[in-house]
Amino acid sequence: MSMQLNEKIPNNVNLSEDPKLLRALEHWLPDYQAWWREMGPEGFQSKDVYLRTAISVDAKGWAHFDYVKMPDYRWGIFLTEPEADRRVGFGDNFGQPAWQDVPGEHRGMLRRIIVTQADTEPASVEQQRLLGLTAPSLYDLRNLFQVNVEEGRHLWAMVYLLHRYFGRDGREEAEALLERRSGNPDKPRILGAFNAPIKDWLSFYMFTYFTDRDGKYQLLALAESGFDPLARTTRFMLTEEAHHMFVGETGVGRVVERTAELMKQDKNGDARAQGGIDLKTIQRYINMWYSLSADLFGGEISSNAANYFASGLKGRDGEEKMTDHSALEGSYPMQVVENGKLADQDVPLRNALNEVLRDAYIKDCQRGVDRWNKILDKAGVAERLELPSRRFHRHVGIYAGQHFTPAGEMISADEWTRRRDQWLPSDADLAYVQSLMVPVTERGKVANWVAPTRGVNGLPFDFEYVRMN
Repeated sequence: MSMQLNEKIPNNVNLSEDPKLLRALEHWLPDYQAWWREMGPEGFQSKDVYLRTAISVDAKGWAHFDYVKMPDYRWGIFLTEPEADRRVGFGDNFGQPAWQDVPGEHRGMLRRIIVTQADTEPASVEQQRLLGLTAPSLYDLRNLFQVNVEEGRHLWAMVYLLHRYFGRDGREEAEALLERRSGNPDKPRILGAFNAPIKDWLSFYMFTYFTDRDGKYQLLALAESGFDPLARTTRFMLTEEAHHMFVGETGVGRVVERTAELMKQDKNGDARAQGGIDLKTIQRYINMWYSLSADLFGGEISSNAANYFASGLKGRDGEEKMTDHSALEGSYPMQVVENGKLADQDVPLRNALNEVLRDAYIKDCQRGVDRWNKILDKAGVAERLELPSRRFHRHVGIYAGQHFTPAGEMISADEWTRRRDQWLPSDADLAYVQSLMVPVTERGKVANWVAPTRGVNGLPFDFEYVRMN
């Protein structure tokens, strides 16, 4: 595949050879640009930002760094190289040739999968559009904008599939993606976590660590898809998603590092007294964003997950390592709520595939928490951060409507109301963190509540990542 980087719509799918498709996407382009101007980063559209852009899909080096104004970013359509004689790797169609066109019997399910994934991309840009106004450093400002433009490109990736393979239905879905708005009561985004406001940078770090990590596992499952264009699209998206999670993990780590420093400076070990974010508040933010992100995997017992797997549309992370690619024989043990109590139940494996994917996600999340705790250990701070139970604060699945402590113990609604602010950010917590959100845009400087770090692309932290003048 050749990279057509200088086209109106950069791509490596030979758009110029399909005039009808090209016209449709060029018709969608001004609507996208209008959405970006309205809902993209507020106040920075004309600034030069040090960003990476795609110049190839080669694994050895697909990105090029340079200054670019965000509206001029290389939005485009990039798929990984095709795999010769690729086969469906799981489900009832295991071993059959991978599909290059949409199988008619799976059209509705596949469109639903693509639209749901696509809807998350512009949603996160909308959630984060005002964060640039309170950035703690130019380095962080640049990272925010890198995440934003790549989410915009991911939207293009999904819209290409809708236009190319779903005809009028796909075009209508693509238009609707630009009409919904995060948090809008009349036209909200599809998934709940993408309607939650992100008003402070601690939330942004948590979002990019926990919520973008959900995105990683959804993309890994779709990268196994028997619909080859979807698999090749999501594989390339994964290369960009890795940076988003890096921003989250290192961002929270830098807050933890600075908190530990400020605790040492205060005679009572009070980071807030020194203008920092205390560990209890960081823990409550972890509880909130982890639980919201855990919901994104869907219900623990899911006929949709079973149907997606059976059809060969959405697999498991690392399907090639599995020994049973049909998932018909096994079961998954889980605790369900029966008569107001937790009870053990064995669920047929296909119906538990959301939970199988969530298991991998939880293990991955724990690795980051372990690294944050190593920062505390190195600083000589005894307190530790932890993930709450997967049952805590859930709004989707078998635990929705029930109340659990972070340890996973079932409690009454009254006790939940009484103790809620111990476990989730209170109005006072949110107001305090918001009070710290004062912009720092001088080169090499950083807000008091977060530590500096290494720069981007081998550059120092004090590089001019965003040209403010």
